[in-house]
Amino acid sequence: MVKFGVMQGRLLPKLNGRYQAHPTGYWQDEFELASSFLLDVIEFIVDIDEIEKNPLMTIEGLNAINAEADRTKVRVESICADFLMDVPLHSVQSDNSKIAKCYLNRLVESAFRIGVTNIVIPCVDQSALRSSKDKSRLCDALDKMRPLLKDRNITLALETDLSPKSFKQLLRDIDNDQISVNYDIGNSAALGFNPIDEFTAYGDRMTNVHIKDRTFNGGSVFLGSGDANFPLVFAELAAIDYSGLLIMQAYRDDEGVRLFSEQLDWIRPLAKKYLKDHQ
Repeated sequence: MVKFGVMQGRLLPKLNGRYQAHPTGYWQDEFELASSFLLDVIEFIVDIDEIEKNPLMTIEGLNAINAEADRTKVRVESICADFLMDVPLHSVQSDNSKIAKCYLNRLVESAFRIGVTNIVIPCVDQSALRSSKDKSRLCDALDKMRPLLKDRNITLALETDLSPKSFKQLLRDIDNDQISVNYDIGNSAALGFNPIDEFTAYGDRMTNVHIKDRTFNGGSVFLGSGDANFPLVFAELAAIDYSGLLIMQAYRDDEGVRLFSEQLDWIRPLAKKYLKDHQ
């Protein structure tokens, strides 16, 4: 069954003016708000800044997350490992790659403790895979994690800016059923990719979808005002019998709630129209 969720922080005021960040110190407030919007899940964020203060990094924090989830019936089923934007797994700098591997291994264990099965691995912007050596280093890092991922039943969902053909080849090179695809609707629109080509290449590997709209070669905009073809994307999701997460990562302002509500009201009926048999 498809579940609707929100990227952490989108229902709360920005943290220090940052567009996307773990809301350190007030993250609990989002569970009640998410429940009021009848959302199923919150996708947690782990930043490199103050990473040790993230509740996912301590037993006490994990217990607090479970307590909020039990109270509000809003679960944490996915985690976005945004710290890998700053210290990529495939970094040519060995210190950075060691930090990345250490924190990711810890995150896998934390995810296992609270029943999370999906961790998003961003390979975009400053952590993009720009060369064959980058891809090779990523493959090696993920291969070393194979036993842990299988034992803990954790899937790492890669988000890249590679073309459909190149991304498909990367998945073949990795050759691991514990590695899946995080599909970002807006980012693909900004890159000018054809959803049909993307779903043909790796639709069967998608476990997480970020709902966002962007203009071609441009930034994030209010849902429906950019170049994302939502009807086509949802039709493709229905065609593959998609049963993963739909995570609202849409355009936001400083406060969050009003714009989120308006965009959720816009996208939810459209999603239900195409995915009605999967709700």
